[in-house]
Amino acid sequence: MDLHKLAVYSKVIELKSFTRAAEAMLLSQPTISEHIRALEQEVGQRLINRLGREIRASEAGKILYGYARKMLRLQQEALEALGHYSGNLTGRMAIGAGTIPGAYILPKKIGAFKKSYPDITITLRIASSRTIANEIVSGELEMGILGAQWRENGLIWQEIFSDELILAVAADHPWAKQPQITLQQLTEEPFLMRDHSSGTRRALGRILEQHGLNPAHLNVVAEMGTTEAIRQSIKASIGISILSSQAVKDDIAHGSLVQIAIEGVKMIRPFYMVTRKNQTLSPLCTAFIETLTVAGGQNAEI
Repeated sequence: MDLHKLAVYSKVIELKSFTRAAEAMLLSQPTISEHIRALEQEVGQRLINRLGREIRASEAGKILYGYARKMLRLQQEALEALGHYSGNLTGRMAIGAGTIPGAYILPKKIGAFKKSYPDITITLRIASSRTIANEIVSGELEMGILGAQWRENGLIWQEIFSDELILAVAADHPWAKQPQITLQQLTEEPFLMRDHSSGTRRALGRILEQHGLNPAHLNVVAEMGTTEAIRQSIKASIGISILSSQAVKDDIAHGSLVQIAIEGVKMIRPFYMVTRKNQTLSPLCTAFIETLTVAGGQNAEI
């Protein structure tokens, strides 16, 4: 079974269009159609269903697509291994991250890695911790960096960085001129919380409980899906919040937000490298993980 035809078929299924697949693979639409027709002849099954303008895999096509992804991934791993052996690592890698590591940590790490291996392509998917974990389990992503950990039979969690969570208030907030507040005072102000799928929210809840404060006692006035929304809402004096120091360090440096200490509380949370159990990582992913570990140091603060 020709791997190029399988790559064409996979692209058609993923993009749900002959036209978009042709554009993505720099082929003509008749060539795409001919590859699909040849595959259907070879397997003796209809592989494509047309639903209006949209293309979907038939039941037989779904089976073939699953195997095609495995075969193409194995081909890519072979090419990466040979490239690594010759000192010229190439290939593609799809990784995921929660909001904080994805927006504030990994871009610099990826940039440094690409300087060493300019011929690689890395896709970074930023989503909720739960979404990224599910996509690692399903094989859509090879690894991820998340700010929360929970029991998941199909995953391995390894602490790789640490981050500090800080209380941030608007520059004109009454607390802005205070050196610190008590934990009890935290419950008295309007509080902005990340959504339930957020790794930051999970970590914050755990830290507060360790210091004797039930997160349910916070006066939550809004739950928001992004850290950026919370940053802007603090500036608009809608409420206060506890966020990653990475997300607000520029705001604090410029004076638009103020960091307030909480008496007796130091909020350090780990970031975890997450991979799938019983998975053989590609040479590209292995090299990237080695770079993360060497550059940052195991359990190092970012």
